[in-house]
Amino acid sequence: KKMAGRALLILAAVLLLCAAECRLVHAWKRSYVVYLGAHPYGREATTEDHARATESHHELLASVVGSKQAARDAIFYSYTKNINGFAAYLEEEVATQMAEHPDVLTVMPSKMMKLHTTRSWGFMDMERGGQVLPDSIWKHGKFGQNVIIASLDSGVWPESNSFNDEGMAPVPKRWKGSCTDTAKYGVPCNKKLIGAKYFNKDMLLSHPAVVDRNWTRDTEGHGTHTLSTAAGRFVPRASLFGYANGTAKGGAPRARVAVYKVCWTGECATADVIAGFEAAVHDGADVITVSFGVDAPLADASSYFHEAVTLGSLHATIHGVAVVCSGGNAGPFEDTVVNSAPWVTTVAASTVDRDFPDQLTLGNNATMRGISLEASDLHSNKLFPLINGSSAALPNCTVNLATNCATGCLDPAKVKGKIVVCVRGGDVPRVMMGMTVLNAGGVGMILANGEMDGNDIQADPHVLPATMITYTEAVSLYNYMSSTPEPAANISPSKTELGVKNSPSIAAFSAHGPSGTLPYVLKPDVAAPGVDILAAFTEYVSPTEVAADKRRSEYAIMSGTSMACPHVSGVMGLLKAAHPNWSPAMMRSAVMTTARTQDNTGAPMREMDGKEATPFAYGSGNVHPNRAVDPGLVYDITPNGYFTFLCSLGFSTKDLSRLSSGKFTCPAKPPPMEDLNYPSIAVPALRHRMTIKRRLKNVGRPGTYRASWRAPFGVNMTVDPTVLIFEKAGEEKEFKVKVASEKDKLGRGYVFGKLVWSDGTHYVRSPIVVNALD
Repeated sequence: KKMAGRALLILAAVLLLCAAECRLVHAWKRSYVVYLGAHPYGREATTEDHARATESHHELLASVVGSKQAARDAIFYSYTKNINGFAAYLEEEVATQMAEHPDVLTVMPSKMMKLHTTRSWGFMDMERGGQVLPDSIWKHGKFGQNVIIASLDSGVWPESNSFNDEGMAPVPKRWKGSCTDTAKYGVPCNKKLIGAKYFNKDMLLSHPAVVDRNWTRDTEGHGTHTLSTAAGRFVPRASLFGYANGTAKGGAPRARVAVYKVCWTGECATADVIAGFEAAVHDGADVITVSFGVDAPLADASSYFHEAVTLGSLHATIHGVAVVCSGGNAGPFEDTVVNSAPWVTTVAASTVDRDFPDQLTLGNNATMRGISLEASDLHSNKLFPLINGSSAALPNCTVNLATNCATGCLDPAKVKGKIVVCVRGGDVPRVMMGMTVLNAGGVGMILANGEMDGNDIQADPHVLPATMITYTEAVSLYNYMSSTPEPAANISPSKTELGVKNSPSIAAFSAHGPSGTLPYVLKPDVAAPGVDILAAFTEYVSPTEVAADKRRSEYAIMSGTSMACPHVSGVMGLLKAAHPNWSPAMMRSAVMTTARTQDNTGAPMREMDGKEATPFAYGSGNVHPNRAVDPGLVYDITPNGYFTFLCSLGFSTKDLSRLSSGKFTCPAKPPPMEDLNYPSIAVPALRHRMTIKRRLKNVGRPGTYRASWRAPFGVNMTVDPTVLIFEKAGEEKEFKVKVASEKDKLGRGYVFGKLVWSDGTHYVRSPIVVNALD
């Protein structure tokens, strides 16, 4: 009986504890965005309109939480300009009730998004600037000064020469933005940098420790780098510690720029991102550049309205603002591309024809080509002893950590005066490995690729003489070291090498299609320079972002699809200046259909491992700005075209009515998703045969265009009609592409082809990808 009594007491205690825990879980709060669609008014709405919208948000939430005061306390953003909704700090139960409300389109919990730089040292990896863009009609005069490029990122370093306003005309009167930063050392506006705002309310609730202070100043470098790549001014003698010396310029060097700081210490929160989009559109931006995104593709297209970039960019596009996004750095694997909505331009990263090679000389006189941006060099006529990091491990470190030269893991008694071989990998940033070697008394470092990294090597601004070598070279190095009791080596100074052949190629880190979220649209759309890009940088930290590194530089070299994205944003700015009435879809079409798929030897573009690249790597090809200004024909998509596509995707008339302020109704029988008037064609599940419709608009002279094509392997393809005659600018013509599978050639997965319309002067190219199932 005593045992039974004790058991009952224990059970009662457990139940009480469970109840308390359940109440804690029940009361746990987080940030949510309650999305209602679009406002019935436009950009010219009054402050009274905005106030009424805010009041309606308080009333809506009050209907669930019980009072307006509780609603006011919970809501930290009220989206009243072009996005209808609000962000609030809510219990999960309240969020669930809000999602069931008839006026609510969706409720999304706040998520963190990442900046799309490849992480290699300190905080991020570095890349090369905007030297590769236009040198024709827009190089001179004041071309483009009425265009405004906005960046959603980690802020700006306003003192950079890339943002000086010397000789610029007054700010366009249509601009509604400003510099709201009143903090000490805040960001002031000028006639080049015409807007700077920050949004961190969601981050302060979700991850308050990462918010350094309330200002728009860039303390990381990423925002300054991307903004100057998109639209930095001409700056002679720009370099990183003497490397890549030359004149820096952005894609649209005379465009105005504005920054909306929504990212803090490399992360960006949902509600802050949506607030940034709303402000940029309302202030009057023409192009928005976005170099961040979720870590992986969305689970499916039904979750489209649960993702901040997808949602914010849709509203921007509806208002005629072009949005350009990075495709992500999860390559080279397929089905990794992010930011794949059809209303944004998604950019992959390619290499440029510039490299920073050095030479590793071994004691047996063998030499290896490496790459680096090292700060100094060893004596060229002397060999230094070699040691593996794994052979110099301190007792408190594992061999694996010592192999990666982790902080505090190398024994100074074994390392002093030697070149240390560190293996790339683990969680140790590459430049930090060099700092570890330097602190232990080493004179140099060889950063050796592991088998997974293969031949992908990147230039880093090391704090000591160092070089990175491929896996193949690393195997040869290990063989040499095991063949002699006293291995030795020397590392030569690196140099800036131009005209590197087989450029461009696709960066190993660049995310690939097909889009698992939306395979009916080929993503990425286009590739642009994203490896070793020189552009402006913050002087708040070292280009390595290593705290012990006291070096500062106005320019830095970075890599990532983060760096590729603003190249295309700059091109979009130029197209907006040349063709003010073009829609975002027309500008994207011009960029895509004029891109090229050959490298500088005339061979097809390749991956970093030497394999021929496909449209899943580069979309339509590498951007070619001078061709894009005169594409001949374009594929246009109106907002109603995107709404119809969403109907085909499964969204209801009720959903689309909210999104269009009651101005759109889904057709009784929505067309196939493959019929979206996109410049590329993707058929993810071909069963026997299919007909795809497209429509071309003439934006050039009258002319006769003829079709030529290469069918994907194992697919019969025809085009009808094969001739399109355009008699005036603005005229549109429809054509059909018919594809049919060949039974004996099924099961090969995706296969690739192309379609070209030409009048003899213009070549309007479209990639075609087909997955024939039966």
